[in-house]
Amino acid sequence: MAEVFTGRYSADLDGDFVVFLIGMRFNKPWNVRGWWHTATSMRPMLKELEAHPELGLLYAQQAWIGGPAVVQYWRSFEDLDRYGRNADNRHLPAWKKWNQASRASGAVGIWHETYKVHAGEYEAIYGNMTRLGLANAGGHVPLTAKGRSAARRIGASAEDVPAVAYPGD
Repeated sequence: MAEVFTGRYSADLDGDFVVFLIGMRFNKPWNVRGWWHTATSMRPMLKELEAHPELGLLYAQQAWIGGPAVVQYWRSFEDLDRYGRNADNRHLPAWKKWNQASRASGAVGIWHETYKVHAGEYEAIYGNMTRLGLANAGGHVPLTAKGRSAARRIGASAEDVPAVAYPGD
């Protein structure tokens, strides 16, 4: 079981980065042939990326956002785009196969969203939680190292007055 860090923590990541959300939806769950390839393609891609950190993936975490999804943190958009377009990697062949087969059946839908985040323009808080998300992509630091208020942590205010006082701060 993952360690729970008592208290409040934040994430700390140097430089710009990219958050990439990708997922699928079972439109026709009874049509297994129509969605099987899509449903089984992500795991091998993640294993490939984990085995090759030079490709730029910082961290990936599975989630459920209307269906199976993955939240990914990338060093840059260029790394993400290069991975997606390189025929030597697992993504491009899977994408082509989806376009040829799954797309036509309508049995499965796919989606993704990409966000470029500039250095210091993000905010994260983890209270009595395991280390997850952005804290796994970068550092996991006591909240007071980044600021007690969300406005301070995201760089919107020099003031550091939280809306609710937390014992021990």
